[in-house]
Amino acid sequence: MSDAGQAPEVRTTCPYCGVGCGVLARVAASGKVSVRGDPDHPANRGRLCSKGSALAETMGLDGRVLHPEIAGKRVDWDAALDLVARRFSETVAAHGPDSVAFYISGQLLTEDYYVANKLMKGFIGSGNIDTNSRLCMASSVAGHRRAFGEDIVPGVYDDFEQADLIVLVGSNTAWCHPILYQRMLAARKERGSRLVVIDPRRTATAQEGDLHLALDPGSDVLLFNGLLAHLARAGKVDENYCAASTSGFDSAVSLALADAPSVERVAEGCGLAAADVRLFFELFAATERTVTVYSQGVNQSAHGTDKVNAIVNCHLATGRIGMPGMGPFSVTGQPNAMGGREVGGLANQLAAHMSFEQAADVDRVARFWGAPDMARKAGLKAVDLFQAAGDGRIKALWIMGTNPAVSMPDAGRVRAALKACDFVVVSDVTRTDTTRYADVFLPAAAWGEKDGMVTNSERRLSRQRPFMQAPGEARADWRIICDVAQRMGFGGSFDYAGPAAIFREHAALSAFENDGERLFDIGALTTLDNESYETFEPRHWPARAGGETSDRLLGRGRFPTSDGRARFVPVRQEGVAGAVDTAFPLALNTGRLRDQWHTMTRTGRVPRLMANAPEPVVDLHPRDAAANGVKDGDLAHLSTRYGFARAKVRVTDAQRPGQAFLPMHWSGHFAANAGAGSLSSPISDPFSGQPELKHVPFRIRREETAWTGVLMSRRDLRPTGFVYWSRQKVEGGWVYEFGGTETPDQGILLCRKFFEAFDPGRMLEYRDRRGLAYRAAVVDEAGAMVEALLVAAPGQLPARDWLVSQLGSRAPLTLAERQALLSGRAPVAVPSAGRIVCSCFNVGVNQLADAVAVGCRDLEAIGKTLNAGTNCGSCRSEIRTIIDAAHIQAAE
Repeated sequence: MSDAGQAPEVRTTCPYCGVGCGVLARVAASGKVSVRGDPDHPANRGRLCSKGSALAETMGLDGRVLHPEIAGKRVDWDAALDLVARRFSETVAAHGPDSVAFYISGQLLTEDYYVANKLMKGFIGSGNIDTNSRLCMASSVAGHRRAFGEDIVPGVYDDFEQADLIVLVGSNTAWCHPILYQRMLAARKERGSRLVVIDPRRTATAQEGDLHLALDPGSDVLLFNGLLAHLARAGKVDENYCAASTSGFDSAVSLALADAPSVERVAEGCGLAAADVRLFFELFAATERTVTVYSQGVNQSAHGTDKVNAIVNCHLATGRIGMPGMGPFSVTGQPNAMGGREVGGLANQLAAHMSFEQAADVDRVARFWGAPDMARKAGLKAVDLFQAAGDGRIKALWIMGTNPAVSMPDAGRVRAALKACDFVVVSDVTRTDTTRYADVFLPAAAWGEKDGMVTNSERRLSRQRPFMQAPGEARADWRIICDVAQRMGFGGSFDYAGPAAIFREHAALSAFENDGERLFDIGALTTLDNESYETFEPRHWPARAGGETSDRLLGRGRFPTSDGRARFVPVRQEGVAGAVDTAFPLALNTGRLRDQWHTMTRTGRVPRLMANAPEPVVDLHPRDAAANGVKDGDLAHLSTRYGFARAKVRVTDAQRPGQAFLPMHWSGHFAANAGAGSLSSPISDPFSGQPELKHVPFRIRREETAWTGVLMSRRDLRPTGFVYWSRQKVEGGWVYEFGGTETPDQGILLCRKFFEAFDPGRMLEYRDRRGLAYRAAVVDEAGAMVEALLVAAPGQLPARDWLVSQLGSRAPLTLAERQALLSGRAPVAVPSAGRIVCSCFNVGVNQLADAVAVGCRDLEAIGKTLNAGTNCGSCRSEIRTIIDAAHIQAAE
């Protein structure tokens, strides 16, 4: 029997994006973990993206914190929990309930989220609990509530396969939700559906689209007001539907006609060709089965809520909501952002889709919980919450499962706030930029150890199940929260036997005094016993006790509003919050990379996920690069009114002139001063509180580096004292890139400090007489390479592929190999895969180029030869670029 065959597979759910893919995980007798896509899970049908496919490679204990800490010193759980409870209780007693706050995460399971919300809003008595979902989907929540009366995603994933037109707005779906994108592409191949991509960047998604509208940042409202006006002028409004099921149509259309009087005016205001705008309008008008999918490009805006309602208005006008292949569809970024919304995890929400604006809702939740000190008003949203921590209004702050020191906008001010706050608690699985400010660190269970429920973007509930024991003293988040609640004197209300009991209470609250006014109702799940909870199969909500069920919602033209009608919301084009000017003449956008997640605490430790984009890079149009004196590969200094960052330059015409793109992921654990959060604007949408992360004016200049270096090491290091450094996980160790403005001899001195710990007798060194270049290597007792360092002038470093491979092999070096170490070149030529393009199958750019050279002329041939592009498909656009470039070169 094989090692893997000794253990059963456990059905669980992926911990990354909101697609909610099913995963089958197995732990072999040796302790080795393996994962594969669950073929029976309806969200992914067996497919996993590059990140999901690599989950088994994230299960090690490197970087895990396994014991509670106070002031950085290990303590037992009782000491840590007692201190947290005492400090929060004392702060509330002295300064009132609004002097404390929780900042939580879409990584939490529904049960974790539920008890955190219950503790803060129900028993501490403050609304000051917000979540990093505020940065993700808050504008969708606000837009849904304005239009539908409740935070409802009407459609399901099957709509992508039943639509004849899919409009993707502000969503690089090919990278951020690749499993869904492959379903869209498969449907296009099978039934000829059309893809329209609306995005300022030429993303991987845009490259596959039938029409790409590269509109100016912030002009989405104008475009969709233009569409609504076109529908009215062309007689494509469903007047019967609007009369029977909506209100406010005349006001919305009148404003749209005034805002967007003609196709030409829309095209001019959006920076588009009039012919392209007209084609889009005509496609939408003529295609009944249309789904509009939108994500962060819409939400992360100072006018994100208006953008959502501009989109929804067009679907209401045509009656295309809640029917097969029709509707607006918000795709979420986190695995349980939807579950957090269900339990009231946002500061301006109550549990079970109830609202602070309705006194009856506040009273209802208070009675259900038996909470005499129930919060009566909304709390501080994320940006305001950290401002309050900085100015002393928030005196005790508990952060759970998120890294706001990196991910929040104006991150420098957030870090200053964390430093200034009287008492900071952090629950997490590993050390982050945020945990350095923690007075108390509480070690939490991670994916594979957690047990609970999540809800994906199509309202489908799925189970995350444990398949490993929590290591050390790590505990489930729900248990940590309940332990603190009990020590604060709320024990009877937080005495749960396990997550199933918490879920049953959550389900019961959703049905409590709910006669159908609230569509979120999972009352039928209140009776789940522990065994049924354990074997729970994925399903959509609602799940009403004794009531009919439906996968789609709102298709009957009845809405959860006071009059049962959907509301058109008149919106006006307002533009971006901060316009470019002479001081900051370029516009910076930020977002996700294909293979990374949030601040890389999990994905950054997987070699194949780091291989495609191993260091911070800012994408810049050739015209802007020339105007600012930077070229491809240069180190650049980027600055905004809020802070600065450094990144390497990539010159590409995928960016429009005047615009640039910097990925969001880089934290202080992986690079020096490369975080997009330090540059981003905290200006937020007045309705949703979501900050404008997709646009901030900036300027760029070349950093005059005098030397560069690369260190290949087995050690997990945190370099200090360098103008620039970044690091990449590789097999067997890490690769560190350095650069500085000092003279080369000073750079060499800085780098040589890494070798002070080694026996000089095991070192090989070379330094040129001018002091401009330096090379060194260390071997262990067995004769294998431990570390190698190369320092040279910019552009003069030798190739390092062979040296990097020595870290992974750990094989004793031959005499010839040892003599070749300082050259960086193998004594016998070794083929290099090059930069990894397909992370799922570890296929490099050189392998792809070789395959094209010997006759692979399309994606299908590449897939058959190398497997590249045949799993999640997120690399397909880059493979196509390589193929096209070879065809052009051959033609020349």
